[in-house]
Amino acid sequence: MNHQFSPAALAAQIESVGVDIEGVNLSYGSNHVLKDVNLAIKPGEFFAFLGPSGCGKTTLLRLIAGFNTAQRGAVRIGGRDISTLPPHRRDVGMVFQSYALWPHMTVRRNVAFGLEERRVPRAEIERRVDAALDLVGLKHLADRRPSQLSGGQQQRVALARTIVIEPKVLLLDEPLSNLDAKLRVQMRQELLSLQRKLGLTTIFVTHDQEEANTICDRIAVMEDGKVQQVGTPQDLYDHPANLFVAGFLGTANVLDGEVRSDGAAGRVFVGNGITPVALPPSVEAGAAGAGTGGKLMFRPQNLAIRTDGGPPAPGHARLTGVIRHREFLGASIRYAVDVGGQLVQVDAPHQAGDALLAPDAPIILDLAADKARFLRQ
Repeated sequence: MNHQFSPAALAAQIESVGVDIEGVNLSYGSNHVLKDVNLAIKPGEFFAFLGPSGCGKTTLLRLIAGFNTAQRGAVRIGGRDISTLPPHRRDVGMVFQSYALWPHMTVRRNVAFGLEERRVPRAEIERRVDAALDLVGLKHLADRRPSQLSGGQQQRVALARTIVIEPKVLLLDEPLSNLDAKLRVQMRQELLSLQRKLGLTTIFVTHDQEEANTICDRIAVMEDGKVQQVGTPQDLYDHPANLFVAGFLGTANVLDGEVRSDGAAGRVFVGNGITPVALPPSVEAGAAGAGTGGKLMFRPQNLAIRTDGGPPAPGHARLTGVIRHREFLGASIRYAVDVGGQLVQVDAPHQAGDALLAPDAPIILDLAADKARFLRQ
């Protein structure tokens, strides 16, 4: 290529493609690590594999990169089955958790390394390296070595080295975990901005739900080698498919109880210390019959503290209990309330001068029933 490379020209060279994972099963001996994984990642999407340590998310990322091999299933990039291709022929770029920079090379040489291995002409290497460093804001540090850079700068070098080879898919293996909390917040926004400029299909592995929520278009929540649910951050938070997803994305209150028929009210959820809660139409349609045990899930902010003692508002259930302890969180106060022997977290907004409720004090809470979710056991 003889045209002048710029950040915009480099971005224009990158093609957005979809990634499809079809019926993937992977085992190490008797250890079944990935269990019938099926995912469809859209072209240009910023997608996350989210879950606790050992859930299989990094194994799945390395499978896409070509560093792991599944016993069954296929991986397709842009519709092409790449399952049997070696890593260097998959058109993917991977940023490792450790960044894996060459300590004896300058920033420029680190970024150029992949192009040199591909025997790209020297003049084009120089243009593309300049464009990549310009894109991540490090052109002025091109002659430094990794040891002379901050953690955030090293991460950007690793990104530039990956982007410069013009991959079809960018794979990120917990790239923010080595940064301190303040820099992590800054870098995740820079990472999102860069991904949007490039329009590059990106898959991000993390165990931090806040990171996934703030920068990803959609998330696959994983546990024990299985995909539990796929959705936007808001969908997963507001409409979790099961108790694991509910508890992994934010704080979830979960009350034990059972479903009972209640005449005109239809089916309701009944538990100790809580007035009957009408179940949503999806449950009324037959997902839970009378006598079915289950869990009522809701978030701490879905509760309102009542001080007037009046009846609950229409569409609200009443919970009564005793405050066990409290936490001052700045913008809110989190109270832990014993409701019928079950502990419930409630967040109350805080304003300067507000009086705090004391431990061991009785408390009345109203729950907006349409914010609660019934999850079967």
